[in-house]
Amino acid sequence: MPSIRLAMAQTNPIVGDISGNLAQTIETIDAALENGANLVLFGEMNLAGYPIEDLAARASFIDAAESAVHTLAERLRAPRYQGLAVVVGHPAKAARANGWSIAHNAATVIIDGVVVGQYAKHHLPNYSVFDEFRNFVPGEQLLTFEFKGLKFSTLICEDIWQKGGPVAQLKTANTDVALILNGSPFEVTKTDTRLKLVQDLATESSCAVAYVNLVGGQDDLVFDGNSFFVNSLGDLVARSSQFTSDITYVDIQSKVVQSSVSAKKVSSDPLSEIWSALVLGLKDYVRKNGFKSVVLGLSGGIDSAVCASLAADAIGAENVFGVSMPSKYSSEHSKGDAEDLAERIGCHYRTEPIEGMVEAFEGQLALDGLASENLQARMRGVILMALSNAEGHLTLTTGNKTELAVGYSTIYGDSVGGFAPIKDVEKTLVWRLAEWRNAHALDLGLTPPIPQNSISKPPSAELRPDQVDQDSLPEYDLLDALLDAYVERRLGRDEVIAEGFDAPVVDRIIGLVDRAEWKRRQGAIGPKITGMAFGRDRRLPITNKFR
Repeated sequence: MPSIRLAMAQTNPIVGDISGNLAQTIETIDAALENGANLVLFGEMNLAGYPIEDLAARASFIDAAESAVHTLAERLRAPRYQGLAVVVGHPAKAARANGWSIAHNAATVIIDGVVVGQYAKHHLPNYSVFDEFRNFVPGEQLLTFEFKGLKFSTLICEDIWQKGGPVAQLKTANTDVALILNGSPFEVTKTDTRLKLVQDLATESSCAVAYVNLVGGQDDLVFDGNSFFVNSLGDLVARSSQFTSDITYVDIQSKVVQSSVSAKKVSSDPLSEIWSALVLGLKDYVRKNGFKSVVLGLSGGIDSAVCASLAADAIGAENVFGVSMPSKYSSEHSKGDAEDLAERIGCHYRTEPIEGMVEAFEGQLALDGLASENLQARMRGVILMALSNAEGHLTLTTGNKTELAVGYSTIYGDSVGGFAPIKDVEKTLVWRLAEWRNAHALDLGLTPPIPQNSISKPPSAELRPDQVDQDSLPEYDLLDALLDAYVERRLGRDEVIAEGFDAPVVDRIIGLVDRAEWKRRQGAIGPKITGMAFGRDRRLPITNKFR
């Protein structure tokens, strides 16, 4: 039996850039061809980008995507592509509309430049960040095709997470290799979950499985790639890189594949994975939205230090503009820590004192107390947005998940910005990431980017004399544990208390969380790394009296 060389093409498309994605697809096919591939498998919706959300309801968009498929097929009729099979993902017009939905989430198989079949995703996820039941019409038939003596079946992402439908048909269809197109966003611990799922699918269906995932940032989602191939015995044969575009090759003669030319390393360190996901999410948001640089406030604290370090890793320190905006309450060590950070990472740095601006507003409006504290934060927001407007930077907001949860931020102040790099990172994890990043730098023989004083000192907003966060909040270890129960695991008040938390503390904290929903709705997006990120994962009414 002749050998099939499968190229698992892990690409980074841009949503809506159909012509650019098509060019990327052709370039990837050419690279695979040069390496002897005769079957190329792409990720979910690689021609359109993913998720396309309500673009799926625009007939003109679907027409453009289908035109790209036809263009690709015509291109593949050239003699050099003879003997080549390609499987691409894209939206396709449904025969019958289903209310709002007019399109399928589809995969098309092209052999020798001829479209031999099209598959429509059966199971449309309607949870967490996904609204596919709103956007697409479900498919009904399994697509199976023969190529060089083997039988291949095509499925798309959520299809393999459900027991019924096409998964149940793989064995009866005598499938040798299942080709799975995926758009599966990164979450902590998801790597092992995916692999176990596919291994079980392979052994239960008695077929090999090629799992190809997208890579790259798309708004608040980060696709980590991490594509892999599992044989019919459930053995991991090959694996692609994480967080970067990649082509991984597998030589197939039967469904029991014994070896591969590529088995790349995947990090087993969750902190390394998280840092890489945050970097990629920030990098692609900046790049795909046409920005060249970012601006952020540098307070000398841990949150802004981590955000600045992420930005330097994502787009280069030369494109990061840090601004110290001291008030009369700013400590000398905080000002010094901000400058130290800028020197360590090599970013641009300037100082813009706010005391005069604050005094003018206080005098005009006769403000004091909390109103005066919030005014300081808002003056800083004005400065950052002014620099953004004047110099074309994307403004980064530096709030973490714990602060967002309890509303420990000033709306239109320290929450101002276009992207929030650590929005889904709780405070205790911010410290762990800082320590990891510094240790990683030392391992490479480089200067640790984050000043040790920013890590070790008590966190403070410095909006009044001798202020620390714990004046207003419980210790962060306790607070994050309570928020894990209430937010991440969605436990009710009584269930949280039953886990050992003091009732008065629980009542106070969940009250803060619930009352801050209106703030979060107006906040910037940021990369999702957990299963319950603020935004599309967690949707609760602002006006809500249930406790």
